[in-house]
Amino acid sequence: MEVSSLLSVEEQLKVITSGTMQIVPLDELKVKLEKGTPLNIKLGVDPTSPDLHLGHAVPLRKMRQFQDLGHKVTLIIGNGTALIGDPSGRDSTRPPLTEEQVEANARTYVEQAMKILDPERTTIVHNGDWLKPLDLAQMLKLMSQFNVARILEREDFHKRYAGGQPIALHEFIYPVLQAYDSVVIKADLEMGGNDQIFNLLAGRDLMRAMGMEPQVALTMPLLEGTDGVKKMSKSYHNYVGLTDEPADMFGKVMSITDEMVPRYYRLCSTLTVDEIDAIDASFADGSADPYQLKRALGRNIVDLYHGEGAGASAEAAFDAQFKKNEAPEDTPEFPLSLVQPNDEGRVYLAKLLVDLGIAKSAGEARRLIDGGGVKVAGQPIAPKDYNVAPELFEAGCYVQAGKKRWARLV
Repeated sequence: MEVSSLLSVEEQLKVITSGTMQIVPLDELKVKLEKGTPLNIKLGVDPTSPDLHLGHAVPLRKMRQFQDLGHKVTLIIGNGTALIGDPSGRDSTRPPLTEEQVEANARTYVEQAMKILDPERTTIVHNGDWLKPLDLAQMLKLMSQFNVARILEREDFHKRYAGGQPIALHEFIYPVLQAYDSVVIKADLEMGGNDQIFNLLAGRDLMRAMGMEPQVALTMPLLEGTDGVKKMSKSYHNYVGLTDEPADMFGKVMSITDEMVPRYYRLCSTLTVDEIDAIDASFADGSADPYQLKRALGRNIVDLYHGEGAGASAEAAFDAQFKKNEAPEDTPEFPLSLVQPNDEGRVYLAKLLVDLGIAKSAGEARRLIDGGGVKVAGQPIAPKDYNVAPELFEAGCYVQAGKKRWARLV
């Protein structure tokens, strides 16, 4: 079977390399592509959460590009490895999930991932099918292919070891099992976040040790959230969820910083490489209109996850809500980091209103709340509701008291 893409190897590489962090080694990928047969592209995921956001979607978008080029993709659900917990990028041992949690999360993960991937060209497997039957002799044989000194070279392990932080023995096994996944499915290329490079290279080493052609390692960057600073995460309240309502999704995209617009186009949109290159060039020469580009980006992303036409409807709803809010054009902006949950996990709204300059004192802030005129992201705050949920606050949302006191969190 030949690759169905009409693109040359160089044209394929232009698409594949767009937005990537590392491809190790690039020359081997070129050799694999020159064979003209579909490559088996691997992505392994431990479904630690039931809901995905645009950050999770970055490698899935790259997988879809491989599919559109005519290659095969294998999505591995880590119902075996998730019982350990991936230590990559961690400064402490990750709590393992139960099998029931993994299975429940996996169902919603696949459902959301299929908004991006072509179901007809996606093979979904569970690594528990081959990891759980491994006996002691097989495990020892696998583990003998790696040495502790090499594993301790990992940045995360090295930092924890140097800092006297505990490293559980089972964490050493994780990259071994992920590498074995590549052996089982005969991966030509494995993808992951840029914090996954050690695990991907471990797969190369194990495949070579077993007499197989080693996989190529491709890493994608971690996407910054709507604040443009921290990585996208629910914990930081800077995420755009794939299951967000269209209007909410559009509004969150509109809240990203101007500087992040080209990056979001590169990692999150369905535009071609040439179209994205043109956007990059417009920012470089100063001709870009970030506001209009942001609107187009919002429409594109909403269409991707909610169907064609949903983006335009979400844009109209956003405009109607914005006009209804009547926020002044010179509304002062404050960092989202001002929103700090207390020991009970709630945000003391009276203090925040003072920090935002909406009230001069906590007493005045409480009176404003009790008067029913305080809103967060358009949602009225009930009288006496001084401690509110941190989930109310997201980058781009407005906090207001009455019609004249406004602040925007960015």
